Amino acid sequence: MSYDAKLKSLGEFGLIDRIARCVTNGAGVALGIGDDAAAVACSTGNLSLITTDMLVEGVHFDLSLCDGFSLGKKSLSVNLSDIAAMGGTPRHFLLSMAIPPSSNLALLDDVIRGMMQRATEFGVNLIGGDTCSSPDRLVLSLTVLGEQLPEKIVRRSGAVPGDNVCVTGTVGDSALGLQLLKKGERDGFLISRHLDPTPRVREGRALADEGIPSAMIDLSDGLLADLQHILDSSSAGARLRLADIPLSPHFLARFPAMDNEARAMALSGGEDYELLFTVPHSRMPGLYSLMREVGTPFAVIGSVTETKGLSVVDNEGNELPLRKKGFDHFSEP
Repeated sequence: MSYDAKLKSLGEFGLIDRIARCVTNGAGVALGIGDDAAAVACSTGNLSLITTDMLVEGVHFDLSLCDGFSLGKKSLSVNLSDIAAMGGTPRHFLLSMAIPPSSNLALLDDVIRGMMQRATEFGVNLIGGDTCSSPDRLVLSLTVLGEQLPEKIVRRSGAVPGDNVCVTGTVGDSALGLQLLKKGERDGFLISRHLDPTPRVREGRALADEGIPSAMIDLSDGLLADLQHILDSSSAGARLRLADIPLSPHFLARFPAMDNEARAMALSGGEDYELLFTVPHSRMPGLYSLMREVGTPFAVIGSVTETKGLSVVDNEGNELPLRKKGFDHFSEP
């Protein structure tokens, strides 16, 4: 069969066999692909963490702006990031795909290849899934299973007034990378940050194991929107300092002045997949020590307040007007 053959020449079960040949059952997998259900072992005392994400062509990705290999890696990364945000360790994943019959097998092979490379990086096993036909666009739905001790799972609801608000890495890079892709650029740090985000699995697990965060979330919808999720769950507010929002040198090279467009990308741009978390003052020395050991930069960008509401202030302490806070599938444009 030629490499540029179409899916309809292979068929559903031929595609499943093609994927299964890329998979080796890893640790904890008693039964993987090939039976009606998978069978996996859970570590003693741990709770299972389960998360799922759906990526729809034309909504979450544009095949004119990304290749199949990057799409495969990113599709798994966004789920791994959810497990990281709970302080867990990802173990296994399920893959379901809705595929137009005219799809090129080369694209599908690249998607699976990228997905399996990312799975290997994080020690995650593909244990099953489903396939069906789609009339006109590719849909990927992944479910990741992770685990953590119940007392170490980090939720969104633990933030307390007085806690510091912290974030790993830098923000706004992915949104700017997407803008540059749409303008025709195809390479560079910012493009990579959008197409190939690295989930902070090691950092999330380390923070949880040390009991440092009071609440945590990953940055998928944007800094303000995701912080608001923590605040809503914790019945609290927050005050952020614009000057402390961490921006990469690549971002600043494109925006020498922090104008309205730059602020919007930093505060509301999504898909950075960094960790946003709150930390009591008593745990800050441990946080600095841990992050030096892990080797991941982070920034303290504000504090949790008793008064509800989310504000951002400039260097003079003036509150900045906030417009759209982040991505929402069903909001007005």
